[in-house]
Amino acid sequence: MLAHDTYIARRLLLLGEWDAALAALGPDTEPELRAEIAVDRWFFRTDGHEEAEKAVAALDPASPTAHLLTARLAYSRLLFRHAPRPDDRAVAEAGYRAAAASDDEKLRGWAEYHWAVLLDNIDEDPAGALPRYETALDIATRTGDGYFESYIIRHLAPHKEPAERIAMLRRSLHLRAALGARPQTVAAQALLADNLPEDDPERAELVRTFRPGAEELGIGWLVSDN
Repeated sequence: MLAHDTYIARRLLLLGEWDAALAALGPDTEPELRAEIAVDRWFFRTDGHEEAEKAVAALDPASPTAHLLTARLAYSRLLFRHAPRPDDRAVAEAGYRAAAASDDEKLRGWAEYHWAVLLDNIDEDPAGALPRYETALDIATRTGDGYFESYIIRHLAPHKEPAERIAMLRRSLHLRAALGARPQTVAAQALLADNLPEDDPERAELVRTFRPGAEELGIGWLVSDN
Protein backbone atom coordinates (compact mmCIF):
# COMPACT_ATOMS: atom_id res chain seq x y z
CA MET A 1 0.00 0.00 0.00
CA LEU A 2 1.33 3.42 -0.96
CA ALA A 3 2.25 5.83 1.82
CA HIS A 4 -0.19 8.75 2.09
CA ASP A 5 2.34 11.38 0.95
CA THR A 6 3.46 9.20 -1.96
CA TYR A 7 -0.12 8.76 -3.14
CA ILE A 8 -0.77 12.51 -2.94
CA ALA A 9 2.46 13.30 -4.79
CA ARG A 10 1.61 10.89 -7.59
CA ARG A 11 -1.89 12.28 -7.98
CA LEU A 12 -0.56 15.83 -8.09
CA LEU A 13 2.00 14.74 -10.69
CA LEU A 14 -0.83 13.47 -12.91
CA LEU A 15 -2.51 16.87 -12.61
CA GLY A 16 0.63 18.76 -13.61
CA GLU A 17 0.92 20.28 -10.13
CA TRP A 18 4.65 19.63 -10.01
CA ASP A 19 5.58 22.11 -7.29
CA ALA A 20 2.81 20.84 -5.01
CA ALA A 21 3.82 17.24 -5.73
CA LEU A 22 7.39 17.96 -4.65
CA ALA A 23 6.16 19.77 -1.55
CA ALA A 24 4.03 16.77 -0.60
CA LEU A 25 7.15 14.62 -0.23
CA GLY A 26 9.42 14.86 2.77
CA PRO A 27 12.93 16.10 1.92
CA ASP A 28 14.49 12.71 2.60
CA THR A 29 11.69 10.43 1.38
CA GLU A 30 11.03 8.80 -1.99
CA PRO A 31 14.15 10.15 -3.75
CA GLU A 32 13.31 8.30 -6.99
CA LEU A 33 9.80 9.76 -7.09
CA ARG A 34 11.18 13.22 -6.26
CA ALA A 35 13.63 12.94 -9.17
CA GLU A 36 10.88 11.71 -11.50
CA ILE A 37 8.66 14.67 -10.63
CA ALA A 38 11.51 17.17 -11.01
CA VAL A 39 12.46 15.77 -14.42
CA ASP A 40 8.83 15.75 -15.54
CA ARG A 41 8.39 19.38 -14.47
CA TRP A 42 11.52 20.37 -16.37
CA PHE A 43 10.33 18.57 -19.50
CA PHE A 44 6.89 20.15 -19.57
CA ARG A 45 7.74 23.61 -18.30
CA THR A 46 11.44 23.84 -19.25
CA ASP A 47 11.84 25.15 -15.74
CA GLY A 48 13.89 23.85 -12.82
CA HIS A 49 16.65 22.11 -14.75
CA GLU A 50 19.20 22.57 -11.96
CA GLU A 51 16.81 21.15 -9.36
CA ALA A 52 16.07 18.19 -11.63
CA GLU A 53 19.78 17.48 -12.03
CA LYS A 54 20.32 17.65 -8.28
CA ALA A 55 17.41 15.28 -7.64
CA VAL A 56 18.81 12.76 -10.13
CA ALA A 57 22.33 13.14 -8.71
CA ALA A 58 20.98 12.17 -5.27
CA LEU A 59 20.08 8.69 -6.58
CA ASP A 60 22.32 5.65 -6.65
CA PRO A 61 24.11 6.30 -9.97
CA ALA A 62 24.08 2.59 -10.79
CA SER A 63 20.31 2.27 -10.42
CA PRO A 64 18.16 1.83 -13.55
CA THR A 65 16.05 4.84 -12.53
CA ALA A 66 19.13 7.06 -12.33
CA HIS A 67 20.25 5.85 -15.76
CA LEU A 68 16.83 6.53 -17.25
CA LEU A 69 16.39 9.99 -15.75
CA THR A 70 19.95 11.06 -16.57
CA ALA A 71 19.30 10.05 -20.17
CA ARG A 72 16.00 11.93 -20.23
CA LEU A 73 17.69 15.12 -19.07
CA ALA A 74 20.35 14.79 -21.77
CA TYR A 75 17.69 14.12 -24.42
CA SER A 76 15.56 17.08 -23.36
CA ARG A 77 18.52 19.46 -23.52
CA LEU A 78 19.03 18.33 -27.12
CA LEU A 79 15.33 18.52 -27.96
CA PHE A 80 14.79 22.00 -26.52
CA ARG A 81 18.29 23.22 -27.49
CA HIS A 82 18.67 24.25 -23.86
CA ALA A 83 22.43 24.57 -23.33
CA PRO A 84 23.07 21.14 -24.87
CA ARG A 85 26.33 19.52 -23.86
CA PRO A 86 28.77 17.93 -26.31
CA ASP A 87 28.19 14.47 -24.87
CA ASP A 88 24.39 14.68 -24.45
CA ARG A 89 23.66 12.35 -27.38
CA ALA A 90 26.07 9.71 -26.07
CA VAL A 91 24.89 10.15 -22.47
CA ALA A 92 21.26 9.71 -23.50
CA GLU A 93 21.83 6.49 -25.42
CA ALA A 94 24.13 5.05 -22.75
CA GLY A 95 21.52 5.75 -20.08
CA TYR A 96 18.69 4.19 -22.05
CA ARG A 97 20.82 1.17 -22.92
CA ALA A 98 21.66 0.62 -19.24
CA ALA A 99 18.06 1.07 -18.09
CA ALA A 100 16.83 -1.31 -20.81
CA ALA A 101 18.86 -4.06 -19.13
CA SER A 102 16.78 -3.71 -15.94
CA ASP A 103 14.99 -6.71 -14.45
CA ASP A 104 11.97 -4.44 -13.91
CA GLU A 105 9.85 -5.00 -17.04
CA LYS A 106 7.97 -1.70 -16.79
CA LEU A 107 11.17 0.29 -16.39
CA ARG A 108 12.74 -1.65 -19.25
CA GLY A 109 9.74 -0.76 -21.39
CA TRP A 110 10.08 2.94 -20.61
CA ALA A 111 13.78 2.77 -21.47
CA GLU A 112 12.99 1.16 -24.83
CA TYR A 113 10.37 3.83 -25.51
CA HIS A 114 12.63 6.75 -24.65
CA TRP A 115 15.46 5.21 -26.65
CA ALA A 116 13.10 5.03 -29.64
CA VAL A 117 12.17 8.70 -29.20
CA LEU A 118 15.86 9.64 -29.16
CA LEU A 119 16.42 7.77 -32.42
CA ASP A 120 13.23 9.20 -33.92
CA ASN A 121 13.40 12.85 -32.89
CA ILE A 122 17.13 13.53 -32.60
CA ASP A 123 18.67 11.10 -35.08
CA GLU A 124 15.70 11.08 -37.49
CA ASP A 125 16.14 7.31 -37.71
CA PRO A 126 12.64 5.77 -37.82
CA ALA A 127 14.01 2.41 -38.93
CA GLY A 128 15.96 2.20 -35.70
CA ALA A 129 13.14 3.62 -33.59
CA LEU A 130 10.21 1.48 -34.72
CA PRO A 131 11.38 -1.88 -33.28
CA ARG A 132 11.94 -0.24 -29.90
CA TYR A 133 8.49 1.37 -30.00
CA GLU A 134 7.02 -2.04 -30.74
CA THR A 135 8.91 -3.66 -27.86
CA ALA A 136 7.64 -0.96 -25.51
CA LEU A 137 4.09 -1.28 -26.84
CA ASP A 138 4.14 -5.04 -26.26
CA ILE A 139 5.06 -4.46 -22.62
CA ALA A 140 2.41 -1.74 -22.19
CA THR A 141 -0.39 -3.86 -23.65
CA ARG A 142 0.60 -7.07 -21.87
CA THR A 143 0.66 -5.29 -18.52
CA GLY A 144 -2.50 -3.27 -19.18
CA ASP A 145 -0.71 0.05 -18.69
CA GLY A 146 -2.86 2.55 -20.57
CA TYR A 147 -0.80 5.53 -19.44
CA PHE A 148 2.35 4.00 -20.92
CA GLU A 149 0.50 2.94 -24.06
CA SER A 150 -0.68 6.52 -24.58
CA TYR A 151 2.93 7.69 -24.81
CA ILE A 152 4.02 5.01 -27.25
CA ILE A 153 1.15 5.27 -29.71
CA ARG A 154 1.49 9.06 -29.69
CA HIS A 155 4.95 8.61 -31.19
CA LEU A 156 4.08 5.64 -33.39
CA ALA A 157 1.17 7.50 -34.99
CA PRO A 158 3.22 9.78 -37.29
CA HIS A 159 4.68 6.67 -38.92
CA LYS A 160 1.23 5.35 -39.89
CA GLU A 161 -1.14 6.09 -42.76
CA PRO A 162 -3.54 9.02 -42.11
CA ALA A 163 -6.59 7.04 -40.97
CA GLU A 164 -4.61 4.86 -38.57
CA ARG A 165 -2.60 7.86 -37.41
CA ILE A 166 -5.73 9.78 -36.39
CA ALA A 167 -7.18 6.72 -34.68
CA MET A 168 -4.00 6.23 -32.64
CA LEU A 169 -3.84 9.90 -31.68
CA ARG A 170 -7.47 9.78 -30.55
CA ARG A 171 -6.83 6.66 -28.50
CA SER A 172 -3.80 8.30 -26.88
CA LEU A 173 -5.96 11.31 -25.98
CA HIS A 174 -8.79 9.17 -24.58
CA LEU A 175 -6.43 7.03 -22.48
CA ARG A 176 -4.86 10.12 -20.94
CA ALA A 177 -8.17 11.84 -20.30
CA ALA A 178 -9.60 8.71 -18.64
CA LEU A 179 -6.60 8.57 -16.30
CA GLY A 180 -6.81 12.27 -15.41
CA ALA A 181 -3.29 12.94 -16.71
CA ARG A 182 -3.77 16.62 -17.41
CA PRO A 183 -0.47 17.77 -19.03
CA GLN A 184 -0.43 14.67 -21.21
CA THR A 185 -4.08 15.18 -22.19
CA VAL A 186 -3.42 18.78 -23.19
CA ALA A 187 -0.42 17.67 -25.26
CA ALA A 188 -2.54 14.96 -26.92
CA GLN A 189 -5.24 17.49 -27.79
CA ALA A 190 -2.64 19.73 -29.40
CA LEU A 191 -1.10 16.93 -31.46
CA LEU A 192 -4.47 15.64 -32.65
CA ALA A 193 -5.46 19.17 -33.66
CA ASP A 194 -2.22 19.56 -35.58
CA ASN A 195 -2.99 16.41 -37.58
CA LEU A 196 -6.54 17.37 -38.56
CA PRO A 197 -7.41 19.51 -41.63
CA GLU A 198 -7.38 23.24 -40.95
CA ASP A 199 -11.08 23.55 -41.76
CA ASP A 200 -12.12 20.64 -39.50
CA PRO A 201 -14.43 21.91 -36.71
CA GLU A 202 -12.89 19.37 -34.32
CA ARG A 203 -9.49 20.97 -34.83
CA ALA A 204 -10.84 24.40 -33.89
CA GLU A 205 -12.52 22.99 -30.79
CA LEU A 206 -9.34 21.19 -29.72
CA VAL A 207 -7.31 24.39 -30.09
CA ARG A 208 -9.85 26.34 -28.03
CA THR A 209 -9.67 23.61 -25.39
CA PHE A 210 -5.96 22.91 -25.07
CA ARG A 211 -4.52 26.42 -25.24
CA PRO A 212 -5.92 27.67 -21.90
CA GLY A 213 -4.79 24.43 -20.22
CA ALA A 214 -1.29 24.71 -21.63
CA GLU A 215 -1.04 28.33 -20.53
CA GLU A 216 -2.29 27.54 -17.02
CA LEU A 217 0.18 24.69 -16.63
CA GLY A 218 3.03 26.75 -18.03
CA ILE A 219 3.78 24.48 -20.99
CA GLY A 220 5.26 27.28 -23.11
CA TRP A 221 6.62 25.08 -25.89
CA LEU A 222 3.16 23.65 -26.46
CA VAL A 223 1.51 27.04 -26.87
CA SER A 224 4.27 28.46 -29.05
CA ASP A 225 4.25 25.45 -31.37
CA ASN A 226 0.55 25.66 -32.19
